Parts: sequence; C-alpha cells; structure tokens
Amino acid sequence: MKKILLVLALIAGTAFTTFAQTKSGGAGKFSIGFEAGLPTGDAHHIFNSVLGGSLKYELPVAPSTYFTVSAGYNSFHAKDVFGGGSYGAIPVKVGVKYYIQNGFFAEGQVGAAFVTESGGGTAFAYSPGIGYTFAEGFELGIRYEGWSKDGTLGQAGLRVAYRF
Repeated sequence: MKKILLVLALIAGTAFTTFAQTKSGGAGKFSIGFEAGLPTGDAHHIFNSVLGGSLKYELPVAPSTYFTVSAGYNSFHAKDVFGGGSYGAIPVKVGVKYYIQNGFFAEGQVGAAFVTESGGGTAFAYSPGIGYTFAEGFELGIRYEGWSKDGTLGQAGLRVAYRF
C-alpha cells in the first residue's frame, strides 16, 4: 500500500508542477474510453483478450503538445485451458501527447500497473501509441502496452474515447 501511495504522490506532484507552468487560459481536456486488446508475446498463450476502461486528462504545455495523466482498469481474460477467469490491474500513467497535424497524434506514457489479484504486486508500465482525434470529440488510438515485472506482460491495444 505504501508503494501505491508513493507512486500516486509522485504522479500528482508531477501533474501539479505542470499545471503551474502552463499559460493562463490553457484549458485541458478529459476523455473517458473503452479499451480492448490482444495479448502479445508469451501472454497470448495464456490469455484470449484484454478489456477495460480508462480516464485521461490532457493539459496543454506547448503548441500541439500535451502532458497526460491516465488511470483505468484492464482485465486479462484467461483461456479455458487455464481455467478461464481473469487477471485485473489498474494502470496509472503519465506521458506526452503530440498532435502531428489534422488530428493525428503520437503519444508515450510510463507509470505503474497495480495488480488487483492477491500477491500480484506492481509492474512498470509503458505504452507508445498513435491515434486520431475527431472534431466531434471522439478519439481512436492504438498502442502497445507492456507491464514489466519478472518478465513482460504485453498487449496490442485499441482505445475508443470521448473527449470533453
């Protein structure tokens, strides 16, 4: 629990420092999204799919550049051969999102994934990705997400979100 509180305090401190450095009038955006993924590497032998949701905040820090903070829940669904069931985690990440042009963006995030199963612990999380933001407030992104702790649990993910 102390590790979780420390990571959350570091993320909050980074976010507040960034908030203080932005120009007045720079409004951030929230987005809420549905996530789906396919396990990669050794994980695809054990899991069929990944489903989840996330909340993200984007704060402008420079032209076309945003500081991001996100948190969500991911559930890895095990194959029937392994008894079915699911393996859950709460990824909390910070990063940078850069709008290339006409709604296209590239993004990179790092953070921690807190496993919800007993004895699961915490893994280092990283996720580079690309996507497109539509004028109507919707966003579509694809990414690779890896969680490293005694090996890597990875997924190729898709996020469909609404920005407000």
